[in-house]
Amino acid sequence: MLTATTTGLLAELHADVADALGAQSLERLRIARAVMGIFFTGVQLDNGVGGLCATPIKSVPEAVCCPSSALAMPVPGRIAGRSAAEVLQDLYRPQDLRRALAIATLNALAETLWQQDGPPPGARVVEGDAFDALAIAPGQRVALVGAFPPYLRALRRSGQPFQVLELDPATLKPEELPFFVPAERAPEVVAQADVLITTGTTLINDTLDGLLRHLCPGAQAAVVGPTAILRAAPFARRGVTVVGGTRVRAAAELLDLLAEGGSGYHFFGKSVERICLCL
Repeated sequence: MLTATTTGLLAELHADVADALGAQSLERLRIARAVMGIFFTGVQLDNGVGGLCATPIKSVPEAVCCPSSALAMPVPGRIAGRSAAEVLQDLYRPQDLRRALAIATLNALAETLWQQDGPPPGARVVEGDAFDALAIAPGQRVALVGAFPPYLRALRRSGQPFQVLELDPATLKPEELPFFVPAERAPEVVAQADVLITTGTTLINDTLDGLLRHLCPGAQAAVVGPTAILRAAPFARRGVTVVGGTRVRAAAELLDLLAEGGSGYHFFGKSVERICLCL
């Protein structure tokens, strides 16, 4: 089952970044601006560095009710000026919108480290999309967690045998439904896969640890999308072979786009660059 926890990989990524930056830096660095857009949540720290995370709108059933939704969100008007250390405590809260803001902040801190010290040790850096970095061989069985349209199209075009683990089959097109597998069959599907591909949204609901525990020896595993945090060691210890994340190149420009409902089509190759860590 895809069950959430409040420890594990997210906590380890938090510790990895905190150890590298130091506690004083986490207290000193503050949120200059935050945007919770329709598709993505973004932050800019007061050092000018930005970070991204997918906005988990589907996980907020109270979204139809303003008073109820307010309980699930960081308090508007009180985000700017908060220390990074304080915001990161929301990694351990059950509200996904709060956690998304914390992950965007963690991504901005990881980018701060990259600018300060260079790429994280223990990884080969490749520009571009994680799908290409995986170099999936013909006939390999692929388990795709979440209906990620670009990868669905690529897998169908190549004739690759694959299955899609998805909570909501309504997100799949009619021609994609034959590949659908209910999320509760994740242990079985992942254990049989030669390649596991999951979006970074499994970090938001903290289900990634559970998925990775079912990897068979020698299988490839990729965590992809703007939510994925570009740090190597915590992922490598769990068998991940590719982390396909992003580096924010122009934080203010990106947040302006998100505030107007922008998606990846609007910022990739402009204010945001795709980067892969091969582990």
